[in-house]
Amino acid sequence: MRIARAENGGAPFWGVVDSDGSSIRPIQGAFAEWAPALTRGEGEVALTFTGETLPLDSVHLLAPIERNARVMIAGVNYTKHLVEFGVAPPLQPFAFLKAYRALIGPYDPIRYPPLTDELDHEVELVAVIGAERVDRDDPLSSVLGYTIGNDVSSRDLQRSGPKGVGMDLLAAKSQDDTTPVGPWIVTRDEFPAGSPALAMTLTVDGDVRQSASSGDMTWGIDALIRFIDARTSFDCGDILFTGSPEGVGQGTGKYLHPGELMETTIEGIGSLRNVVGPKAEA
Repeated sequence: MRIARAENGGAPFWGVVDSDGSSIRPIQGAFAEWAPALTRGEGEVALTFTGETLPLDSVHLLAPIERNARVMIAGVNYTKHLVEFGVAPPLQPFAFLKAYRALIGPYDPIRYPPLTDELDHEVELVAVIGAERVDRDDPLSSVLGYTIGNDVSSRDLQRSGPKGVGMDLLAAKSQDDTTPVGPWIVTRDEFPAGSPALAMTLTVDGDVRQSASSGDMTWGIDALIRFIDARTSFDCGDILFTGSPEGVGQGTGKYLHPGELMETTIEGIGSLRNVVGPKAEA
């Protein structure tokens, strides 16, 4: 099942996208009202539909997360990506928060922040928590499904943290309107059991910049959820970026420029298509 969040001239709503991607059927209620039952495997009978089925091209797709939910980011989770950064493999997962204001929809333009000259891309598999509480003995049972994220980062700002303190991840990762997510959540039952091993690709104007598998993660999604939940409990509706593979601009020297088109694709989910906007004024 594919579940999207959209707007059509009014308040945002959730809906089920049909199998051929041509229409969306609005769901009644907020995410937390129906997601736990869907996460438990109760299927479409757990949903109440409202209103008419709408053509998908008549709505604006949004990032599939409500404003009160949190955006968790797991970093340094692919070995070859560590090599690009010259970082030794950490002994445990590494995670932090991203501001909600950074998120945009799957086809929205990316804002080029005024403070950076090194805007970078990162294709990531994103897990969506659908349970009211994480079961740390079986973390994947708490996942409603998966979506796609492009953790666009300002690398020069990331390196600008005070000496001896570390990276400035707030400036690097939470710039307004820079991080596309979507186009929808594909429910967990559509994938084999376990942490998914899915082909991930990111192109810029047709040039393949990243191509890897989510199966190459150092820590699987179950381990990431367990680690983070022990430090700050997940809530229903939170999303988790699970790390990016090699091929980012930090390693290749190929940063993003205004006018370029990024296509971010993950097997079994779909694609994001985002144009990099003009550099914003300070």
